[in-house]
Amino acid sequence: MLRHLGLLLLLAVALAVPTSRADNITFQRELETWRADRVARLTAPDSWLSLIGLHWLEAGENTVGSAETSRLRLAAGPAQLGRVLVAGDGTVRFVPAPGVDATADGVRIDPAATDGVALDYRGARPTLVRSGTLSFLVIQRGEKLGLRVRDSESPRRRNFAGIDYFPADPAWRIEADWVPFAPPREIPITNILGQTSSGKVPGQAVFTHEGRTFTLLPVGESADETLFFIISDATSGDETYGAARFVYAAPPKDGKVILDFNRAQNPPCAFTPFATCPLPPKENRLPIRITAGEKNYRGEAH
Repeated sequence: MLRHLGLLLLLAVALAVPTSRADNITFQRELETWRADRVARLTAPDSWLSLIGLHWLEAGENTVGSAETSRLRLAAGPAQLGRVLVAGDGTVRFVPAPGVDATADGVRIDPAATDGVALDYRGARPTLVRSGTLSFLVIQRGEKLGLRVRDSESPRRRNFAGIDYFPADPAWRIEADWVPFAPPREIPITNILGQTSSGKVPGQAVFTHEGRTFTLLPVGESADETLFFIISDATSGDETYGAARFVYAAPPKDGKVILDFNRAQNPPCAFTPFATCPLPPKENRLPIRITAGEKNYRGEAH
């Protein structure tokens, strides 16, 4: 009887090993695919690596170009690209300089139109202006309006150094309990410029690590969409980017949220000085070492 029980136990272990190995292979393949997609997005022509400037606009006329006399002096492009006009009511227009061929959302800007084209920045998709390898759009940060400029031939994009990671570890793919907030709460979110705005929090993810319980708050309108966590931990400023890392998670299912810290990624500010990234709320500053995900970027960032 005992012999048969022992054989059954051995058989159970033998059958369990391939399943565990298969799960690990799936985990590795999915992570490798995610990493490849991440690099592809980061190195795309309109990526964060293509940013060459963030220029704050003033009321009235703002001349734009690479010439020293330009109010907004660009790091690349023609000496005179054009003029950005900011009206008292907050409306913004762009007038290309003579001889400059430009498009707005893919439509050629009529060079004969002396008032140029309106630039929308309040909607979900700001107007994108292109001229040669350059592109720009207007962003709003608090009361400030800025011109975010990209060049698909930027040195940072051409000299991308790749991404370094902690070793992949399935133990850092954690199933957390989801605790919804009804109604959603609001917390202050501060960015690297020191500007603070209110962020909605639809709930919290509660998880256990090495016998200790932690909570993380996602920022977003609803738990029905991808959850966005801004975090820091005891590796921040040492092995990982000091300001923050981002973790995205699928919407809760059956009261659970999967937090895969192997996919913790550097914010745009780790790759360029021309981004305005949010900082983690105090609730998301973890006192433990999250030895998973992306490490410090070794290429030029600032």
